[in-house]
Amino acid sequence: MTIEMALTKTIASAFGLEAINAYHRVERVMLVTNDRMTFRLRSYATVDFPPFADRGFSCDYDLNGENPVRQAYLHLRTLDEFADAVDC
Repeated sequence: MTIEMALTKTIASAFGLEAINAYHRVERVMLVTNDRMTFRLRSYATVDFPPFADRGFSCDYDLNGENPVRQAYLHLRTLDEFADAVDC
């Protein structure tokens, strides 16, 4: 599976804003231990505007695997809410 460095998916914000094909980008990846990491997923209506959503995630990290950002996207793809997101 090829994962680029952003995802697009229509979502609704906590304030009721529906962003069609919103741009979701992994940011602030932090390695907590040799096998665990955290990251922020920020959602943008378009790449030219400030994010309208910012969520934290935690997942396993494989020291010998892909780079941490790529591993974060791979983790997101395992979640039901991002299973149908489009790579961009």
